[in-house]
Amino acid sequence: MRTFKGVEAWVFDLDNTLYPAHSNLFAQVDERIRDYVAKLLDIPPEAANKVQKDYYQRYGTTLRGLMQERGIQPDDFLDYVHDIDHSVLAPDPELGAALERLPGRKFIFTNGSRTHAEKTAARLGVDHHFDDIFDIVSAGLLPKPNREAYDLFVKQTGVSPARAAMFEDLARNLAVPHALGMRTVLVVPQGTREVFREAWELEGDAEPHVEFVTDDLTGFVTAVAGAVKA
Repeated sequence: MRTFKGVEAWVFDLDNTLYPAHSNLFAQVDERIRDYVAKLLDIPPEAANKVQKDYYQRYGTTLRGLMQERGIQPDDFLDYVHDIDHSVLAPDPELGAALERLPGRKFIFTNGSRTHAEKTAARLGVDHHFDDIFDIVSAGLLPKPNREAYDLFVKQTGVSPARAAMFEDLARNLAVPHALGMRTVLVVPQGTREVFREAWELEGDAEPHVEFVTDDLTGFVTAVAGAVKA
């Protein structure tokens, strides 16, 4: 944990990172994306799911794929897919206490919308611990893992990558932060290192750009905070 000494900025992905994957909050977003694609293209849900995952894999987000290949405007998409029930999340005071102990600034960096991030963080009871939210609009609609998204994050926040740490649930989204000099932490579902998603999303979880792996974000952040303040 001594490698985190000197970190002044703590960057957290939102979905399946700040909250546990088993809460199934993002499953609601995933379903809404599928429904949006089905309605837009007038195809059945099964076919829409294939398009959704194809775009997600090739472009980083389904939205980016729809913009590039279908010319859609992002506002309606973002509003529709994030119109979900955030009440499935329980307040997490232990996570809040852990974040409180981290020295320096804290950010949410998400491929989702600011509104979704605000509602999620508020539901968890951790919104007041974050200095800002860098969402897909802030990134010029270029999602992680595009290098340009990280460059914009650094430019807009003034974060020094060499003094930053990033927490993510997708290994591929840690490659650029590691290359920039950030400490990198992969957050996997609680109680298991098996991530129940497409195999391509897991590629790289044992690569050098993944420095730490944890299935307990709160416990990990608590340990880090103790180490950097020791």
